[in-house]
Amino acid sequence: MRKHKGFTMVLLTFLFLGIFLSACMSDDSENQHAEGKISIDIYQGKVEFRDQFIKLAEKYEEENPDVSISVTAVGGGTDYFTSLRSRFSAGDEPEIFSVAGPSEAEDFKQYLSDLSDTKAASLALEGTLDGLMEGEQVYGLPFNQEGYGLIYNKKMFEEAGIDAEKILTYEDLEEAVQKLDSQKDELGIEEVFALPANEEWVISNHLANTFIAPEFNNSVMEAYESGTVPFEKSEELKRILDLQNTYSIQPTLSMDYSQQVEQYFTLEKVAIIQQGNWIYPTVAQMDQTFAEDNLGILPIPVEGHEGKLPVGVPNYWVVNDNKDDEVVEASKDFLNWMYTSEEGKEIVLNDLNFIPAYEGFDTSEIADPLSREIYEYSSKGYTIDWVFVGFPTPWTDSLGANMQEYIDGGKTWEEVIEDSRREWEGMRQ
Repeated sequence: MRKHKGFTMVLLTFLFLGIFLSACMSDDSENQHAEGKISIDIYQGKVEFRDQFIKLAEKYEEENPDVSISVTAVGGGTDYFTSLRSRFSAGDEPEIFSVAGPSEAEDFKQYLSDLSDTKAASLALEGTLDGLMEGEQVYGLPFNQEGYGLIYNKKMFEEAGIDAEKILTYEDLEEAVQKLDSQKDELGIEEVFALPANEEWVISNHLANTFIAPEFNNSVMEAYESGTVPFEKSEELKRILDLQNTYSIQPTLSMDYSQQVEQYFTLEKVAIIQQGNWIYPTVAQMDQTFAEDNLGILPIPVEGHEGKLPVGVPNYWVVNDNKDDEVVEASKDFLNWMYTSEEGKEIVLNDLNFIPAYEGFDTSEIADPLSREIYEYSSKGYTIDWVFVGFPTPWTDSLGANMQEYIDGGKTWEEVIEDSRREWEGMRQ
């Protein structure tokens, strides 16, 4: 009897476990069926519009319940491109990711889907696809257009008696900076500039591009195919770097992007920063009135190119061709919706604050004053191109490190130029 009861208990236990496991398997199956959606993981390097972009993705999910989208933004103090390569090395490949141009795209060439058949590609503005085209094939869709320069506090300039429209040459800028510096107490500022020299991209990608782009005839592909870098305007680059560094909050080598924009410029502790229209959402979130009324932008003076603003495509969306066909098509559909549907275009203009790189947008609705100014420069052709996306991929890191050593006193400017030219040539071999 004891044996029988024991056997019965064992039998009941196994029976219970079987029912439990079956129920669990059934639940998993039901969950998988309920969640039987196409998953799109988006990985991109612009942290400035992360929250707004998540909202855009959620809006798309509402209209397309069979698609689930996750968004990861990497940037600021983290090297996006290095983190992207790490993900691919680990086999954790996103469905959609961003690359900055032909040099970055080269590392992922085997993964790039042909996007020539997308509606967005057919509506891209002239020249905006050039960085990621091969023959007639399109491998990347532009995020937007962006511009950068010297963003200044309009009210401070007015109080200091400076007419920003008359600042065209280096000498004009230097005079304005010295005038601001002489009135720091009256203006309530600590210094004229906040230079985030800790951020290599600010001094190498952006500042250096302003003086290197004309040497490559403002052509991304000419830079991409060049075996050397001329540095004909290296002395002009040096004096603008020196001007910002001399009249900046110190130490510049410890200052990052967030401190520059949030701690110093938006709180009106400095009058000028070198940045682009991407700062607007951050400034507006902190002080909407300041963002709407007091933001202006000046071109960085370049001899022979006075009054021209660097404007270009900062990043391209690419679709991972190493995914199932239905996932690739769903990824393309999302990008098409973003730039061609009425809902998507409204969010692109008003929430992401993008300057459109596509036809079909009502540009009179460009949301913020910085983007409107930049669009005016672009529409009139008063621009310098973003050729830095055609530089050898690691080169701007090297140039930035060399420039940081110069600021720190560890290198002469001649050594910066010689070392950087040699590094470019070595990377092109």
